[in-house]
Amino acid sequence: MKQLPRIAMLGVGSMGGAILAGLRAPGVSVDGDIAVTTRSAASAARVSDTSGLDAQATELVPEANREAVQGARVVILAVKPWLIHDLLDEIAGSLEPDAIVVSVAAGVTSESMQAILPRRIAVVRAMPNTPSLVGLGVTGIAAGTSASDADVAIVQEIFATVGQVLVVDESQINAVAAVSGSGPAYLYLYAEEMTAAAVRLGFDEAEARLLAEQTVVGAVELMRRSGETPAELRRRVTSPKGTTEQAILVMQEAHLGDVYDRALAANIRRSQELEAGN
Repeated sequence: MKQLPRIAMLGVGSMGGAILAGLRAPGVSVDGDIAVTTRSAASAARVSDTSGLDAQATELVPEANREAVQGARVVILAVKPWLIHDLLDEIAGSLEPDAIVVSVAAGVTSESMQAILPRRIAVVRAMPNTPSLVGLGVTGIAAGTSASDADVAIVQEIFATVGQVLVVDESQINAVAAVSGSGPAYLYLYAEEMTAAAVRLGFDEAEARLLAEQTVVGAVELMRRSGETPAELRRRVTSPKGTTEQAILVMQEAHLGDVYDRALAANIRRSQELEAGN
């Protein structure tokens, strides 16, 4: 049984919902009810259907955020990036002296958050991805200067409930967002384009989708089970002078490595713009 300290979660969007699901999974025990706040009463009502949660809507209870963080060892901020600083201003005086504030927002530095909070409060940034919704996510976490190794270990335990965890320096957190945070979208784009190409080859939409999506699912599962690198698995499928080799040569001529470098650089650049308030 994984034992976690008392937790408050402010904001429950898709990522917050994924984290909540992990915290409520079998084998996970949280000290007390998880205090959850949402903006609307409708959202709070949906969350309230889950046992072990104490959900309140700020539109009904203006003090909900401040009440939620009282007594919480870990406070997870799962709101939009542009709301983070105002939220911290609101709760700063109500946090416990040993609280760990965890932000899952892109483009909001730990330094900017620490500037709002009392010096004793630890700040940790986390960058999960959407496969966390099915317990197969990967989360990069980075400690602010106020966080200790023990604080980071607690945050690791929390995000381990929804997948794998990688601890990085904050200078790498934007790269984590570019690779794994946004990574599912890149894979979905591949499946989307492969489906469209199959339709152009004469398959109907359902047939094309089956061929493309099941190939992705099966290939990923084979990679997971085999433990081999993607490069090695690709080589095993690519027989010399065979049909796969011809397709791979076309793709390599498109310089996919350069495409990925430019795409990830654009992603990181946008994170840096958000950090600068643009």
